[in-house]
Order: sequence, then C-alpha cells, then structure tokens
Amino acid sequence: MKRREFIGLLGGTALMPLAARAQQARPVIGLINGTSAGKYEPQIAAFREGLKQAGFVDGENVTIEYRWADGDYSRLPALAADLVERQVAVIVANTPANLVAKKATDKIPVVFTTASDPVQIGLVTNLSHPGGNVTGVSQLNASLGPKRLELARELLPTATDMALLVNPKDPPRAEKVVTEVQAAADRLGLHLHVLRAGTESDIETALAGFAQTRASALVVGADAFFNAYAPLLAEATLRHKVPTVYEYTEFTEAGGLMSYSGDIKESYRWAGIYAGRILKGANPGDLPVQQSTTVQLIVNLKAAKALGITVPLSLLGRADRIIE
Repeated sequence: MKRREFIGLLGGTALMPLAARAQQARPVIGLINGTSAGKYEPQIAAFREGLKQAGFVDGENVTIEYRWADGDYSRLPALAADLVERQVAVIVANTPANLVAKKATDKIPVVFTTASDPVQIGLVTNLSHPGGNVTGVSQLNASLGPKRLELARELLPTATDMALLVNPKDPPRAEKVVTEVQAAADRLGLHLHVLRAGTESDIETALAGFAQTRASALVVGADAFFNAYAPLLAEATLRHKVPTVYEYTEFTEAGGLMSYSGDIKESYRWAGIYAGRILKGANPGDLPVQQSTTVQLIVNLKAAKALGITVPLSLLGRADRIIE
C-alpha cells in the first residue's frame, strides 16, 4: 500500500468515530403531546423559537423526538415510557401528558405546559422553587371557565340555559371544569347542560345536539384536544349556529365568536427557553414556574353578524381586540 493511501485510510478511520461521537453527543428532547402533529404546528413553531433563543436548533445541536397520542390519552403512559427508555435529555409535555411524564421518571427533567394550576394538579409543590425534576409554564386558563360563562351571559343577558363542552378522555380535568362552571352557573341563576366530545366526530355530534338543550350559548372547556381542533370548532359552531366562547385566539382568528385567555404560543416559547436552559446545565427544580397572567378578550364581529347577535357595547368596550 502506498504511503499516501495509508495516511488517508488512517485519517478516515480516525474521523468516523469522531463523527459518530458527535452524533451521539447531540442532546435529545422528547416532546410528548396528547394530540397530533398536524394540529399543533403553531405551538411547535413557538417551542422551536424559544429553543433557538436559548441557543439550540433542531437538527444542528439538538434533536427533537416527537411522540403524539393522536387524541387517545390512554397511549400516553407507553409513549412516556418509550422516552424514558430512550434516555432523552429533557421531556416536554402538555396536560395530561405532563402528569404521565412526571410519574414515568424522577430523574429526567420534565418541562410542562398547562392551563391548570400546577400545584393543584400535582405537577409541583411550589411555584417559586419547584424542586425535583419538574418545572414549566402555566397559563391558568382552565380556571377561566367561570369567567367565560359570565361573558356568555353578558353577551346574551336574557339567557336561562347555557352549555359546556368538555373532553371525557381526561376525566380529572373535565370534572374540575364542570364543577367550577356549574358553581358559576348556580351563582348566575343559569341551568347548565354538559356536552362531551373526545373525537372529531364527537364535536359534530355535540354541536348538532346543542339545539335540543335549549341553551343560548356554549362555553368550551380547557383541553389540548379542543386546542388542536380550534379552527374546526370555529367553523362548526358557525355552521350549527352555536354562539361560543372559547379559550384561545386561534378560535376567533379562524372565525369563532369570542375568546378569553392568554397566549398558548407564548407558553410553548417559554417551554423551549426552559428546555434550552436545562440542556445548558440548569437544574429544573431551581427554575421557577413561569406564569402567564395576561388575558385577552377577543370578539369577532363577523361571527356575531353571521349568528344574528348584537354584541353589547359593554363587551366591545372591554375587548382587547375586535375582528371586523
């Protein structure tokens, strides 16, 4: 063998293990979500943006592995176990996947996003000093269900019946939302009808059956499943002539009547920032839970016209944004 070829061969064999080690050295983030990839693109884009702010870009110096339950929450334990077995560097999860991830590991850092109170549902014991391996971002949107009912009543002051839509596939959250909104309904002297939907076809069935409830408006309960189907909900509520108050701006921007909440994309951006900080060595237990306290009331006047509703000036005057 010629000397030049021998040197080249040595160089190639030396470089290959280095490349392999570099590939192995790239940290892996496991992102687990109860819905499906195509339904959460805006949130994932926000997560990547936050990750980039922290100095990490998927495919360059970090790898993101996604695990989607496609609306079947019963699959979440197996998906979380898979990420734990994979020994990813960080797990990022929304509700209820975050509770499943916490149960699956006490060693791998878990960054959550949630619309619920993280202490109340058992994710952390302290917001300022979470301790352990779990921290994340909270919007407290689930607790705004009673306020959305109040907004529906203000929109339709002569109403005597209202409806609430919840996802039966997450019983703890559904029961909590029903309890809180029922208490608000009792206080307002309203009769509350509870509708349930856990699949796309269930949404159509629930909205088609809305007319039989004698309810004047619908409040949609907090749930990742409904977030994934916000555009479909907007279209379907108009088609079925159901005045609806929802959580996020994605609903009103897609043609829905009214939304009242914080910004879900901002939560995912912060989750990306926190995941990046943990990859750089931060202890999740030392990272305080980020809390979004800003809420926005958005009214879509195009939807109101299509539904034959005149929005009271009291509501329009308080709206942070009006879509005309």
